[in-house]
Amino acid sequence: MHASANSSDAFPLVPWKRHIRETILLGLPLIASQLAQTLLNVTNTLVLGRLGPEELAASVLGWQLFFVIWMFGSGFGFAVMPLVANAIGAKDPRGGRRFVRMGLWISLAYALVMMVPLSNARAIFLALGQDAHVSALAADYLSVLQWSLIPQLTIIVLRSFLGALSRPGIVVVALLIGVCVNVLLNIQFVFGGFGLPAMGMRGAGLSTLVATSCVALFLILHIVRHKVLRKQQLFVRFAKVDRPALMEVFRLGWPIGTTVVAEVALFSAASFMMGLFGPMALAAHGIALQLSGLAFMVPLGLSSATTIRVGHAFGRRDGGNLARAVSASLGLGLLIGSLSALVFLTVPDLLIGLYLDTRAQTSVEVIPLAVSFLAVAGLFQIFDGVQALSSGALRGMRDTRVPMFIALISYWAVGLSSGYALAFHLGWGGAGIWWGLAAGLAAAALLMTARLMLRIRATLADRGSSR
Repeated sequence: MHASANSSDAFPLVPWKRHIRETILLGLPLIASQLAQTLLNVTNTLVLGRLGPEELAASVLGWQLFFVIWMFGSGFGFAVMPLVANAIGAKDPRGGRRFVRMGLWISLAYALVMMVPLSNARAIFLALGQDAHVSALAADYLSVLQWSLIPQLTIIVLRSFLGALSRPGIVVVALLIGVCVNVLLNIQFVFGGFGLPAMGMRGAGLSTLVATSCVALFLILHIVRHKVLRKQQLFVRFAKVDRPALMEVFRLGWPIGTTVVAEVALFSAASFMMGLFGPMALAAHGIALQLSGLAFMVPLGLSSATTIRVGHAFGRRDGGNLARAVSASLGLGLLIGSLSALVFLTVPDLLIGLYLDTRAQTSVEVIPLAVSFLAVAGLFQIFDGVQALSSGALRGMRDTRVPMFIALISYWAVGLSSGYALAFHLGWGGAGIWWGLAAGLAAAALLMTARLMLRIRATLADRGSSR
């Protein structure tokens, strides 16, 4: 009976065109939701940049600290996606909802603990050698933004749950509404008007707190009231601890969080190093960083689709279609990375104009630096996409520990050290930091893909031996 369940007759190979189509259809709303959630925060930088280069630099500095903390906590939410997908593949819906509940538990606990470092942001920035005035502005921004960590992590968990159920569309709708709310409130709170005082940096943080809270509440109400989703009973007996599910989410989640943070912290460390070259270099770095980050949201969303599709196949022990799902995703990732590189290399001035008034005298020093950073960022889009997709496929197979070590070695031993050497010892300046980032991402892409090929080969061998 077991052999029959794992035979090629039970799992016929799906045609390549169908794999590509299904990856795109699932990936598009996941990409859109990833972009939309990122835009909730990017909006703040776009608005604060209109206050001046120092405020722009402060928003970059504050955002980098928040982003590192947010991304590590997101690891627990990301862990929910393969766990629910595996449960669906194994036809165990009860197992899926257990993981969602405990994912929310861990995310809330983590958010509350992280209020301590976020509340002491100014001291952290000054200890890292940042400009005193910029540090004060960044800390002012984080004093309100930090509270949005709770709804932002809640959104990640619920997004993973709905994505694993192939229902990511409602998340896109909720997040797009959140972006619109954030834009309107940003303009109102930052600059003032209609009887409200101009709140500056704090206003941007408050607008994001309100917008993300609305999105999280919307998703909760949708799940509770939807005629199909409410049968999952996600919030029934929510206060009851489920120790096995809690430990499994934690077991998979902390390596995922560490892997993500290894890359995110690399970029944050690059921001702190760039700050040593002055506010203008940091402002240019921030522009290039956010544009490359936005471009990365496409392969990152596609990576989530890969996790789900691989997770379904892994849960039902279908090695043949698992391999094809991975190949289809990697092919799409290479195409998307090439297109992103083309845009960065051909129209950098147009992109930079979204962040700065290019006619202002204060922007003269920033623009050429931003153009040079974007040129390097364009070159490593392909590497970044490949490593994200390989990592997403490995998550679908519940392989998170080895990818974590690969990330630490690639981003820190290779990326950060080479960037520091090029910038400060060889005199390349800010451009040297960006070339170091490229080296770290290239190493990650190579090693992650090698690990993925080994795991696929082992899965196919296991599938053959079980016949």
